[in-house]
Amino acid sequence: MTPERFQKLQLILQRRQPDLTVLMDCVQKTHNLAAIVRSCDAVGIQTVHAISGENRLHIRKNVARGCEKWLDVKTHKTITAAYAQMRKEGKTILCAHPVEEAIDFQKIDYTKPIAIVIGAELQGLSEEAKLKADGFIAIPLLGMVQSLNVSVATAIILFEAKRQREAAGFYDRQTIGNAPYKKLLFEWAHPQIAEHHRRRNLPYPELDDNGEIVTG
Repeated sequence: MTPERFQKLQLILQRRQPDLTVLMDCVQKTHNLAAIVRSCDAVGIQTVHAISGENRLHIRKNVARGCEKWLDVKTHKTITAAYAQMRKEGKTILCAHPVEEAIDFQKIDYTKPIAIVIGAELQGLSEEAKLKADGFIAIPLLGMVQSLNVSVATAIILFEAKRQREAAGFYDRQTIGNAPYKKLLFEWAHPQIAEHHRRRNLPYPELDDNGEIVTG
């Protein structure tokens, strides 16, 4: 771990946006999962949520390009459980779905805590997801196609959120709490040692200004 590498990890973590997230409603295609995770990392999202009957989502590394190492992907068995978590965190739940009442995605204030819900490739959003959401957003399309690839649509929405948050100075200050910041920083800087301590239920050691473990 070089000091330069440690400083980069610190800067990335300081720019993480804990009040912005994506909830994938049974998105299954691995290339879409990986591309969505990559977009989430690019805009500073730390935790991505997913509804899945599988114990683990399989993310293609050649598309995600290692981003899955830096993000937390939390799975939920039901949309009800996922929504309960979003609301507990104070997030407004917006489904990306082109219904008549949907709001142009560019007219949303993304500086507020928001969870963006996206649907599966063929079936789209579940009825439960739509029924229990706080609202709908849509990307206006001017051609013959009526929808975009789910990963493309997600990236477009997320980069609008990034634009607004940059203008509001959200990336100029640390918004992630100190406790999760220190935890993630240690896990990123020393993943093998972190795994050793987790297995033994031991607290992580402190790090010095260069990312080295403080001993003694």
